Amino acid sequence: MTDWTTHTARARAWFESLRDRICAEFEAIEREAGSDARFTYRPWNREHEGEPVENGGGGVQGLMKGQVFEKVGVNVSTVHGAFSPEFARTINGADPENPTFTATGISLVAHMANPHVPAVHMNTRFLTTRKAWFGGGGDLNPPLPYAEDTADFHARFQAACDAHDPAYYPRFKAWADEYFYIPHRKVHRGVGGIFYDHLECDSDAAFEANFALTRDVGEAFLDVYPRLVRRRMGQAFTAQDEQQMLEWRGRYAEFNLVYDRGTLFGLKTGGNIEAILMSLPPRAVWS
Repeated sequence: MTDWTTHTARARAWFESLRDRICAEFEAIEREAGSDARFTYRPWNREHEGEPVENGGGGVQGLMKGQVFEKVGVNVSTVHGAFSPEFARTINGADPENPTFTATGISLVAHMANPHVPAVHMNTRFLTTRKAWFGGGGDLNPPLPYAEDTADFHARFQAACDAHDPAYYPRFKAWADEYFYIPHRKVHRGVGGIFYDHLECDSDAAFEANFALTRDVGEAFLDVYPRLVRRRMGQAFTAQDEQQMLEWRGRYAEFNLVYDRGTLFGLKTGGNIEAILMSLPPRAVWS
């Protein structure tokens, strides 16, 4: 089996550098709004049944609560160990007889103070079992959708995908539409984006190609989302607008607690509970 240690280290370094740039940009937006909000960072180590896992890795949870970003989390984790035999059967390439894995990635969720500013999710990751692959994407979740914002968000991700394969964007957009759907509500979580998984790295060349795509996805997010925030963050909103935002947040919470695979993965592999559940909004209502 290929030793993916160097590849994992390269992916980790990229995810950490992307985090630093995103957090700096979000803090700059807060300063533009007259706020001195900053990210706080909390390191954590992987645990199993409440006990630290020796050499199990961990991560850093970054969290900011400000005037523009009511709550935004940007987490990077790098963990390794073994799946439980039953969970291994659900993971690409995992062997119940030898269920070892490594996983490194960045995960971001932003819930905004102004209902006109869309909430957002972005995640990219690199995992190894007997196989190795990249996954990720980003999706926009506006309480009050604007066609202009949706078009700009999709166009930027399409440009990132098209630079690698013109078949990627339609495939990944359809995957996002299917994945970010709330069956019991019969509605989509937001206005979509892209989602991809199991871009397998069966050679060094495949790793380089998929890593390049994943980097471009991160760059696309860093380019487009701050533009959307700055476009909307100064708009006046009503109590009715805020109520709509809080009701929408309830649906966001339902999806993440019931259907989200990343939440399940984190909980099943001894991740930090607070970091895993940072995706939940600070306020929500169910009417």
